[in-house]
Amino acid sequence: MPEMPEVQGLVEFLGGRLTGLRVERVQPVAISALKTVDPPIDALRDGWVTGVTRHGKFIDIATMTDHKTTESADAATPHLVCHLAKAGWLRWYDRAQTAPAKPGRGPIALRVGFDDGSGFDLTEAGTRKALAVYAVRSPSDVPGIARLGPDPLDPAFTRDVLAALLRGRRTQIKGVLRDQSMIAGIGNAYSDEILHVAQMSPYTPAGSLDAEGIAILHAAIHDTLIEAVSAASGKPPAELKDAKRRGMRVHSRRGEACPVCGDEVRSVFFADNSLEYCPTCQTGGRLLADRRLSRLLK
Repeated sequence: MPEMPEVQGLVEFLGGRLTGLRVERVQPVAISALKTVDPPIDALRDGWVTGVTRHGKFIDIATMTDHKTTESADAATPHLVCHLAKAGWLRWYDRAQTAPAKPGRGPIALRVGFDDGSGFDLTEAGTRKALAVYAVRSPSDVPGIARLGPDPLDPAFTRDVLAALLRGRRTQIKGVLRDQSMIAGIGNAYSDEILHVAQMSPYTPAGSLDAEGIAILHAAIHDTLIEAVSAASGKPPAELKDAKRRGMRVHSRRGEACPVCGDEVRSVFFADNSLEYCPTCQTGGRLLADRRLSRLLK
């Protein structure tokens, strides 16, 4: 699943290429991906891109009907907001695909073209379709954005803010890190990475952390995400996935050696995903049982 660092990389790439361009074509291909009807997605046509931003894992392409009157309320046209879900991605074309995509054939969910001839497709692999596209007057009209917790790279996300989020919570820390209403942008992969850097078991109750533990976790969140965002910065979409894989310490590294201590990286499997961890670094050498609510094996 694309998470905050990869989405930030996409946002920087798109912002550098699309700002000031006019939208020529917007074609929803997988109708199930389009989650809004008012305003219609056709209202994006002929809008000038004024910027591209990120909200958690959401990409937000803002447009105006007249790029010379961006301060006029009458100039506003929809934001194109996208969430790539678990298996979605963005294919960029310097020369956009001109042939209309055929619904129901292939992975394309949305096709967008611009007046300089460039464009992109949003694609989704697999059969479980969850990629979402919204045309909205304000990003806050997207329910997932309205529910987002604080962004972990916002300077306002301090140790005290993290402490308040965790206070009294019995939920395992892995689940808290993945909860978008708690902290925006972190998913399965980077929660594994953060907990490995913090040398913390994914099953640790969130509310059990003392001041020192919160400080360690806060630093691990910040340092891990800053490093990942830096690795993604400046890369085209086609290179972002490989950059993410190369940067992983434990996630998707089952059976490999931990880069810190050399112990074997282990997995816990669930119905539709898994977590990875190092027993020596994170659980005092104990193995985690392979079921969601298990305690450490004795």
